[in-house]
Amino acid sequence: MHTYATPYNIVRNLQPELPTYCFRPERVTAAARWFVEKFPAQSFYAVKVNPALHVLDALWEAGIRSFDAASEKEVQLIRGRFPDARIAFLHPVKPRHAIERAYFNYGVRIYVTDSVAELNKILEATNFAQDLTILVRIAVSNEGSALPLSGKFGASTAEAAEILRLARRHADEVGVSFHVGSQAMKPSAWAQAMADASRVIIEAGVTVDIVDVGGGFPAIYADKTPPEMDDYVAMVMRSFENMFVLENAELWCEPGRALVAESESLLVRVDLAKGREIYVNDGSYGALYDAVHEGWKFPMRAISGDGRKLGRMVEYTVYGPTCDSADMLPGKVWLPAGLTEGDYVEIGNIGAYGRSMSTQFNGFGESEVAEVQDSPWPSLYVSAVGAEVISIGSMATN
Repeated sequence: MHTYATPYNIVRNLQPELPTYCFRPERVTAAARWFVEKFPAQSFYAVKVNPALHVLDALWEAGIRSFDAASEKEVQLIRGRFPDARIAFLHPVKPRHAIERAYFNYGVRIYVTDSVAELNKILEATNFAQDLTILVRIAVSNEGSALPLSGKFGASTAEAAEILRLARRHADEVGVSFHVGSQAMKPSAWAQAMADASRVIIEAGVTVDIVDVGGGFPAIYADKTPPEMDDYVAMVMRSFENMFVLENAELWCEPGRALVAESESLLVRVDLAKGREIYVNDGSYGALYDAVHEGWKFPMRAISGDGRKLGRMVEYTVYGPTCDSADMLPGKVWLPAGLTEGDYVEIGNIGAYGRSMSTQFNGFGESEVAEVQDSPWPSLYVSAVGAEVISIGSMATN
């Protein structure tokens, strides 16, 4: 991977034909070290959020040693890359053969369930192993999250209590888990969820070794600035102290977006300009899935392809590259006037889910990656971030 001072240098030197991820490893380092040093919980990175090897390596280098896998492929990826990693298979529904291979071939001992049927499947696929850790996922409110995740998974209080009692008979360790929803903007969401989890434990009448507070920890976007991360930790720790658990119970979490959203931006090329309409080489079937389908607002800046000074900000309609007329950003996007073929737009803080949601529809989906050293986008972990998010015309190079 080549390193450049800024994305402007990439444009000047390469004029890239493919969408190019601009990787900022120091952002991964800052986020990972924050979780390792300031959050007294075992952090399991959610691999699905960004499985790029350079991102995984940066997390490992910064101290992340545990990983949340949602599929057998993710289990294989992490075990092959980091033989000593701790892996938890945390998809609530897993194929029987995947559980068997995860246990016997890849040494995975941690599994989640939200039903008796799935628990029985885990027990049978592992030949009723004596060294299992079973987490029971309970349903909790997703109020205050940008993307609720409560519709598909999570056991009710009565169901979860029954699963806990059954798991306690067979597993070496048992715990409770939940997910407050993606991009949770209210720390109080964890207080309510942990109170609900405590009631489940009391209802079950069993000892619990682990409380997994899941993911949902937020990132900064153009229209979403969450509270300070310290507020989330304080709320979780206060709530943990009030839970009905063993004094030596472990606290776990599953950060994904919060660890890697700031790690990458995406440099896209303007392939056609028709007045206030521009067509770029990535879109709703690529890394901009969340921007189109979930309406997320990412910070953006424009870079002229020929070094000219760009004009005042105006509203554009932005289309992606496919033949599908729905491949367009919702609403209008503010960018400099006069954009034309060969100019570029950088879309910031797209390190979470951008890469992993990209498809090959219409033969698109290929991309490149380069490391950059600038810090134009807001950060939850780095104070005094440098540049303002504006359009870039002619700039001095370093």
